[in-house]
Formats: sequence, C-alpha cells, structure tokens
Amino acid sequence: MSSAEKVEERVDLGSFDEVFYAVVGRADENLKYFSQLFDVKMLARGTEITIRGEEDRVKQAYDFIRSIIKELRSHPMTAQEVRERAKEYVSKAVPQEDKENIILMTHRRKAILPKTRTQKIYVDAIKNNDVVFGIGPAGTGKTYLAMAMALAHLKENKVNKIILTRPAVEAGEKLGFLPGGIAEKVDPYLRPLYDALYDMVDYDKASYMLERNIIEIAPLAFMRGRTLNDAFIILDEAQNSTKEQMKMFLTRIGFGSKVVITGDITQIDLPKREHSGLVEAIKVLQGIEGISFVWFTEEDVVRHPIVARIIKAYEEFERSKEEQDTDKTAQEDKRT
Repeated sequence: MSSAEKVEERVDLGSFDEVFYAVVGRADENLKYFSQLFDVKMLARGTEITIRGEEDRVKQAYDFIRSIIKELRSHPMTAQEVRERAKEYVSKAVPQEDKENIILMTHRRKAILPKTRTQKIYVDAIKNNDVVFGIGPAGTGKTYLAMAMALAHLKENKVNKIILTRPAVEAGEKLGFLPGGIAEKVDPYLRPLYDALYDMVDYDKASYMLERNIIEIAPLAFMRGRTLNDAFIILDEAQNSTKEQMKMFLTRIGFGSKVVITGDITQIDLPKREHSGLVEAIKVLQGIEGISFVWFTEEDVVRHPIVARIIKAYEEFERSKEEQDTDKTAQEDKRT
C-alpha cells in the first residue's frame, strides 16, 4: 500500500546543458511525462528539479532521476531516449511475483493489482464466476478493482461494452424536477464511477468510449426492460437498491455478460420502510452455481491508514450501542 504522506525531494542537474535538456526536455515535456508516469509533481527551477508527492512515488522518481543523471554524464541520450528509459524503469520496478497479478496498466503506467488476500480472492472470483458480490466497507477497492477488471475484459475483447450503474437514492422519483438532461440529473450520483474510470484511462480515450456508448454510465432505474448481452456490468452502492430493483437488475443479465455487485450493508441510505435489495440477495442467492460472495473487512482498506481506524471505531461504537440497547430492554422486561 502506498503511503499517503506528502514529501518533497530536490535533485541538482549540475552545469551540463546536455544533461539538463535530456532530462527536462523541450518546454518541460519530459517533466510533464515523468509527473504522470511516477504520479508525482515535478518542477524545474534553474538547474534544480523539485519532486513532490506521496513518499514511495517520490522516492521512485528521485532514484530514477539520480540514476539517469549519472548515466547521461558518460553516455549522452536524447530526451525521447530518457523517456523510454523511464518507462522501462517503472516496468521493472514492479516485483516479478506482482507482475503475474497485474490486472491493468493505467495511462500513467501505474500497475493495478490486488494488494490484500481478500482482493486477490475477489479478482479470482470475478474471473471464474458470472456474478460476484463484493461486500464490505469503503476504501477496500471493491469498485476500483471491478472497474479495472471491466477495462481488462474490454481490452481483451471478452466483452463489447461496459455498463456502470448505481441507485440514485436521494433523487428517488424527483429526477424529473431537476434541471438539465438525464446526464446532468444523475451525474452527482455516478461521479465515483467516473473518478475510477478517469484514473485508469486518459481523458480523451474515456470521453471517446463514453460518446460511442462503449462505456455506459446510468442510474439503476434505467436498466428496466433491457437485456444486457456481451457486457461487463458493475452495480455500485447496491445496498441502496430496493428488493424490486435488485431482482430487476439481476434478471437483465444476458449471454456473454459478467456482473459485479458492490456494496456496504452498514451504509444503507434507503427510507426506513424500504428493505435493501443487497441484504435480501445475500439471503436468497447463497450457494447458487456461478454466483460468488466476497466479504471485505477494515483490514482490506487501501486508503489512508486512518480510514481503517475510523471504520473500526464506528463498528465498535455501534456494537457497544447495540449491547446497551439489549441490556436496557432486558431491564425493562424484568420491571414489567
């Protein structure tokens, strides 16, 4: 897991113009490239390069710049050749055992792969089943890994399109009263799916796939009446689907399709009178061939370490509250 701490390193390129222009590039083109490749921010001031970002990524970029400077002083290269060396450097930086688990390389040459045992089980379940439920707290990579698997399937021509959907709970039946077209009405609810997509695919390519409907993002209510063939379908935030919506969604699955359903049953935002479709599906679909359930815990959280501690604190608080309520009910029963 990458450290979330932000750090800064500086590298002096020295007084050799050939080294400076080979590393920095024309109009700082190499620094822009390195910034994306290493997922850091690089700036040149005078003969000095400043590198800012997460600690492990800054270290990787810093080590590369130092090594390429040393090489350039004895073996001149063009700016293009330096970029190629950087790409090779990042590729080799992935341990051999991890290379086998890579799901996808992003446009920034970042390898996406499972980082915990449960994530590995989840990825394998998606490979081997038609329908997979990923259930657990936020930050465990449920949606992100599902998106990576979807893009990998599309790239390998295993599916013709990707469909991303989630319930628009707060909008409910009032979507028609919101300003703008359908996209503008539901965008706030689908934004997390867009964020995952743009993190893996560059903006122009993602926009092209969205325009051509190769990737479709729509609210769950719009799935009714459709049959989804040869598609990789992700239902996100499924805990906020109703029982009727979940059944409707599951019966949309067509030939050659794969479905991943993600959710957190501790974060249900439905009105009190409605029951979660995800909770019911867990009870109804256990043991059915071709359907797999993968359960994540706070140990699988791959965001900032404090997220796992927050989740654990809330779980302990809820557990303590339930115990207090149980004791209070028992005492009242005794009095009556």
